[in-house]
Amino acid sequence: MESYLSEHLAASAEAAVALAEDARARLVLHEMAHAILASLKAGGKLLLAGNGGSAADTQHVAAEFVSRLNFNRSPLPALALTESGPILTAIGNDYGFASVFARQIAALGRAGDVFWAFSTSGNSPNLIEAQQLAKGLGLTTLGFAGEAGGAMLGNVDHLFRAPSFQPQIVQQLHIAAAHAVLGALERHMFAGMVPA
Repeated sequence: MESYLSEHLAASAEAAVALAEDARARLVLHEMAHAILASLKAGGKLLLAGNGGSAADTQHVAAEFVSRLNFNRSPLPALALTESGPILTAIGNDYGFASVFARQIAALGRAGDVFWAFSTSGNSPNLIEAQQLAKGLGLTTLGFAGEAGGAMLGNVDHLFRAPSFQPQIVQQLHIAAAHAVLGALERHMFAGMVPA
């Protein structure tokens, strides 16, 4: 047990260092922050989705957009498409699980909005279907995946690939990267405010 704990924590730390030193990853996160900023400035909103642990991550991130991360500031419009059990189960029952996010994008998404999908593999069929629909509707599409990228490669406008093949470490890096994106947005949009 002790050896596993040490190995896991070492692998997590190594992946975090690899991300911090990855200039390409920083550029992608910068591009994502600018895409979200452009949407928000134009009156758009952020829609997020993921499955399993990534579903929880999207709720975490949406909450920090609406509430705050570092500053007491105006709320930013964000919604995790994983939050309504009745909506998810109704769509899953009536149209199939592959449509649980696409159907919500069709209902809530507007040209100029941003759809941000989190997937450790990058291969979740319900996220790929939603991304394709979102692009067709004129939304900007963002993807968070693992190192391989999966089917999200070439399917989104901006793709961040966490430098790991281990799902739990990918998820840790996704939260760190999402905090970096929101933190940068807050500093830009609310310059001069003192962190709370």
